[in-house]
Amino acid sequence: MNADRRMQVGSSSPASPPGSGPTEAYKAYLRKQKRHRNTIRGMQLLVLLVVLGLWELAADWKWVDSMLTSKPSQIVTSFRELLGQGQLLHHTWVTTLETIIGIVVSMVLGTVIAIAFWWSSFTSRILDPYMVVLNALPKVALGPIFYIWLGDRYSIYGMAIAISLIVTIMMIESGFKEIGKSKQKLMESFGATRWQTLHMVLLPASIPNIVAALKVNVGLTLVGVIMGEFLSSKAGLGFLIIYGGQVFQMHMVMTSIVILALLSIVLYGLVTVLGRMAMRKYHFDS
Repeated sequence: MNADRRMQVGSSSPASPPGSGPTEAYKAYLRKQKRHRNTIRGMQLLVLLVVLGLWELAADWKWVDSMLTSKPSQIVTSFRELLGQGQLLHHTWVTTLETIIGIVVSMVLGTVIAIAFWWSSFTSRILDPYMVVLNALPKVALGPIFYIWLGDRYSIYGMAIAISLIVTIMMIESGFKEIGKSKQKLMESFGATRWQTLHMVLLPASIPNIVAALKVNVGLTLVGVIMGEFLSSKAGLGFLIIYGGQVFQMHMVMTSIVILALLSIVLYGLVTVLGRMAMRKYHFDS
């Protein structure tokens, strides 16, 4: 009798015994989790549809002035017009390319500087206060300086890198410090050089922090690119937003903002996929 009870209890546990398939209870648990995720996604979509519907109705019923706020139907019409003229793809590609270049340069340069700070703690202590000041400095104030130094084109890259570089250095350097010193001491006891410790222990163990910095950089670099385009660009979504505001075409402004939001989602999703691949390669849980 007691054995039968133990067998019944074991069959209702979510964990399946070794060598057998998942139990019914575990399958039910998975179905419940899937329904929960689908419910959340459905509610998220519902919130978006309600907001868009209220926005459209508010403009149609003259609660707001559509000349000032635009409305979803006008945004769709503007999207088709810009797409048909070839402008939308051109401006989107310009902003995308600038953002990707900014992310790559910021990550490479930031990682190199973080490694230099780890290599020489003396240098790190000297420059640490300046890093704090640069991180707190409003980067938009540097826009005119970059424009004078780099010109109207390269000042956009300067602004994007300036916004994301300091954060990258601080995040990766902090990750280096979090790695246990015992691992480094162990490598030293085996006679490993500082370079061997770096590429065999420090960098692989820092993959989660590097991925986190990369995700943060997507938003920061995109902000820097748009700020640079506001100041000096002749193409890009930032230029389209400024131009639409100057000619008082809010539907063009709103269309550019929607495309900008979609671009940020795509870039973040791409970075997430690449991060998961790197985490699996180095045997981290993603």
